[in-house]
Parts: sequence; C-alpha cells; structure tokens
Amino acid sequence: MLEAIHSAQRTIRLETYIYAPDAIGDRFREALIQARKRGVKVQVLIDALGSYGLPSNYWEPLKAVGGEALWFNPLRLGRLGFRSHRKLLVCDEEVAFVGGFNIAKEYEGDGVKNGWCDLGLQLTSPIAVDLAASFDEMFARADLPHKRFMRLRRSSIKKDIIAREGELLLSGPARGRNPFKRSLRTDLVHARNVQIIAAYFLPTWRIRLDLMRVARRGGKVQLILAGKSDVALSQLACRSLYRRLLKAGIEIYEYQPQILHAKLVLIDNAVYVGSSNLDPRSLNINYELMLRFQSKELAAEARDQFKRNLQYCEKIELEAWRKSRTWWNRLQQRWAYFILARLDPFIVRWQYQRMPN
Repeated sequence: MLEAIHSAQRTIRLETYIYAPDAIGDRFREALIQARKRGVKVQVLIDALGSYGLPSNYWEPLKAVGGEALWFNPLRLGRLGFRSHRKLLVCDEEVAFVGGFNIAKEYEGDGVKNGWCDLGLQLTSPIAVDLAASFDEMFARADLPHKRFMRLRRSSIKKDIIAREGELLLSGPARGRNPFKRSLRTDLVHARNVQIIAAYFLPTWRIRLDLMRVARRGGKVQLILAGKSDVALSQLACRSLYRRLLKAGIEIYEYQPQILHAKLVLIDNAVYVGSSNLDPRSLNINYELMLRFQSKELAAEARDQFKRNLQYCEKIELEAWRKSRTWWNRLQQRWAYFILARLDPFIVRWQYQRMPN
C-alpha cells in the first residue's frame, strides 16, 4: 500500500475504519503528504467512531498542503450506531487494495510470529475504477444527517459487474436486502466445499442453516475462527454456536498464534474478500465493501491461503467441547449472544426511528 502511494501520480483515495496515530499511521500520513506535494490529489475518509483515538488535528499537516481528510458520520448522540467499516485504498484509479487491514501497528507482521492475522487483495483496473466511484459516493456524503444519507443511498443499490467475472457488493443500513448476504446464500444452495476464515462469526440463523445443510448433504464445511480475539464478547457469542454446528458435521478450527482479523469466504470456486465480518453489525448495520470472484485461479490461491492458516489452528472436537464447558461458560456465551445478536441491533433500530428526516 505504501509503495502504491509513493508511485501515485494523479489521485489517492484512502478509506478505513481504524486509523491509529502510531508509527504505521505516521508513515502513511507522511507518504500522503509527499504525494500531495508532488501534485497528487489526496483524499482520506476515516470513520469517526472507529478512529476515536485519532487527535482532531492529526490531518492538519496534510490539509496544509492541499489534501482533504474527512470524518465519516461525526460523533453525535442518536446516530453513533451507524458506522463505515470499509477499508479501501485506490491509487490513480489503476491499483486498489481491499480487505480487513486497518492502518495501525497491530497489522504489521506475518500474523504468526507477530502482528494480527489478516488478509487483503491487491487489484488493478477496471476494478479500481469502480472502487474509486464507491469511495467518491461515501466521501461526498460523509457529513450528511444520517437518516437522509441512508435514504439517498437506497436509490444506488446495485451489483456492478467487474473484471474477472467479479461483483462489487456494497452494503449498509436501509439499503434493502444486503447484497453480500443474498449472494452468499445463493452460492450455498448447491455448495459442495465451503471454507471460511472469520474473525467475528455470528451469522444470521438462515446462513447458519445454509451451512449446516451443506454439511448434512455430504458437503465439506470448514471454519477458521478466532482462538485469540480483540473483542472477547464476540468470541463468547461465537462459541455459543459451536455445539450445533459441530453436531451438523461442520469442522471448526481456532487460529492460535495471534489475534485473527481476516475475512475470507470460499464457496467452491466463488471467493469473497473485503471488509465484512459474518456478524449482525456487518451484515445488517455497518457500511461494508465486499468483492466476489468466480475464478478457479483465485479460488486455488484462496484454498492455499486457507491451508496455510489451518496448520496454525487447533481443531474443536464435539465431545471434548461438551466436556470443557461449565455452566458459567454457557451463561457467559448466551449473554454475549443476546447482546450482539439481539440487543445491539435493537438499539440501532431504535436510534434510526428517532432520527430527524
């Protein structure tokens, strides 16, 4: 990503959920400043809640040389719940990066010996053009009253067909049916081989049912989930699902060396990469960006990546899992599930209903 910024000649669009004022963040800021000094148009979009720890004057050096930096959905009571969880870098509308990486020191490393385990994808034109247009829409509306923002976005629901038979799946609140969920469920109908790496795994009951149906009809479903997590509540809620998934024949593995933050879905030869987790917030509330590719070559590369991560995992066995859970474990997991799957979405809906038009 830094190399692409250094090489950019015309435009740089950077969007992320978390941007930390640490050594990595400072390196990116300096690269953006230098790009602007050589005449490149630089635009930065940062989620106001995700990057809450970023000083309000952090981008002043970039603005001083003509760069632009905006907060997405500035923090105001009554609209805190709606966030942009997207991660995107587009340079010159020719090269783009998507995935789970935020801009912070935690993401520097190999995910095994040091740094969080994450996954990203580097892309070239014409995909980069569509991604740039997606950024421009978010950037132009970053500070609008949020209910109005969602109403405007509803008219732009679409699936853009892009290179290598790919689809750009944009989702967010009040945009009708989530295109990522819809596409995922369509692929699962006839799936034979499903491999998922999910940092935060709490999918809808319909998606869980789809996964269990794949396993029960003789297909193979493998999940790599977080053995270590930065969100303990999410891990507890996820583990509340293990017993039923294991009983259905789904294989569950927990990644051990580092915190897992990756998002990858592989269904036969369909590959999904982007910012969305498989949890209620990503699937129903946040603005997310996913790419779907129907490609044997990319699927083979994704399977290799899954296999590499699998060697660092511990397999969860049904009987051992049953014996390891105490009543206190079960209580904690059920409460975590209630908070994330029921309470959080309820609060966000309540906020939305009370927003001014």
